[in-house]
Amino acid sequence: MRQISTLRRRVALSVAAIAALSTAGVGVAATHVASAAAAGCEVSYTVTNQWSGGFGANVSVNNLGDPINGWKLTWAFPAGQTITQLWNGTYTQSGAQVTVSNVSYNGSIPSGGSTSFGFNGSWNGSNPVPTSFALNGVTCTGDVSTPTPPVTPPPSSRQPCDIYAAGGTPCVAAHSTTRALYASYNGPLYQVRRSSDNTTRDIGVLSAGGGADAATQDSFCAGTTCLITIIYDQSGRNNRLTQAPPGGFPGPAPGGYDNLANATKAPTTVYGRKAYGVYVDPGVGYRNNTTNGIAKGDQPEGMYAIFDGTHYNGGCCFDYGNAETNSRDNGNGTMEAIYFGNIKVWGYGAGNGPWIMADLENGLFSGVNQKYNANDPTISHRYLTAIIKGEPNHWSIRGGNAQSGNLSTFYNGPRPNVPGYNPMKKEGAIILGIGGDNSHGAAGTFYEGVMTSGYPTDATENAVQANIVAAGYR
Repeated sequence: MRQISTLRRRVALSVAAIAALSTAGVGVAATHVASAAAAGCEVSYTVTNQWSGGFGANVSVNNLGDPINGWKLTWAFPAGQTITQLWNGTYTQSGAQVTVSNVSYNGSIPSGGSTSFGFNGSWNGSNPVPTSFALNGVTCTGDVSTPTPPVTPPPSSRQPCDIYAAGGTPCVAAHSTTRALYASYNGPLYQVRRSSDNTTRDIGVLSAGGGADAATQDSFCAGTTCLITIIYDQSGRNNRLTQAPPGGFPGPAPGGYDNLANATKAPTTVYGRKAYGVYVDPGVGYRNNTTNGIAKGDQPEGMYAIFDGTHYNGGCCFDYGNAETNSRDNGNGTMEAIYFGNIKVWGYGAGNGPWIMADLENGLFSGVNQKYNANDPTISHRYLTAIIKGEPNHWSIRGGNAQSGNLSTFYNGPRPNVPGYNPMKKEGAIILGIGGDNSHGAAGTFYEGVMTSGYPTDATENAVQANIVAAGYR
């Protein structure tokens, strides 16, 4: 749920001014790394890809000062560049001067929060980086820094599902729109459909084990709207996610189906290159009710997901994980999914949320108690690692910052002290963005996630966390 606040009277701003050598070759990407000068804000301007006469860029604004409600970011292009397409904002350009304003869903930036937008542009001769920005009329300046080269995964690196397999708990579902989750994976990550002619295009990886080929999406979707129609399963079990069908609650799309996510609303950077997440507005949902190898009954399993910890609400239910195979509420213990948000109708943790909790059907649980569990903290990192795992009469909640540091364990103990959850009665469907009965009132953003066969060790998950941090989500 976005916080609504008033603009401070005077905003103390700093800049992370970013620069790198812009190379004019086709397919060359430049990443410009920001460094904050003082408290206020941080701006990251990243050239995600570049070709003859054109380029793509991502701009991220991190608010280090007071809460902001409504923003405008302005700058001047130094060499006559022109924006041709922009998402997650509206823009005007007069000569070199550019103004980008928020849209309805990203106008509020809480203290410590961030927002981002992306664009495609044209250039002629050179493509240097802007050296000065202003947020709501207050100039942000800083020294030009030496660029850090884009991060690329080494060919021999192990990705999350390789790590789980080595730990004896292999992935049985692996979903990501941003990168490969196996070092050998060289197939499609997801599929988009454009509204101009209803044709589809698979979006794959730039190389085996690498990041998404976002430039293909940008080219295919230029001048029209694209929706994410399929999130492919990299495990080889064909546990792909598609448009959720009606269930206990009908969706808002024709036939009672849920909506599909806009393919450009969650731009990000992985391995120093542009990628896109899955932006879930209320009404958006994905599901697979006919799966292969997903835990059933009281069988052990683990799962993790990377979310945007600043994008959430109090609606039911932003989930990823195991659910009912008929899209209905089949009773206590028929689900085991990661939940993220700040709803307090069922369980909740410390502070005002959001929290990582387990959706076990007819209850969101933050620990052993049905309602309040003090050890489950409010957690809202911009990129958030969330983990739920369960086995007979034992389960755990873990989480951390997907950009740095280690995982913390927020709960590790017996099943909830409420009838119906021991033993569990999991059914083995997979959901994303919705509840097990197709409740679709939630909001959130998903970047990647897996489900395993067996109960992973903390050591295995810690190694996966290190891999996630190394991917360089920005």
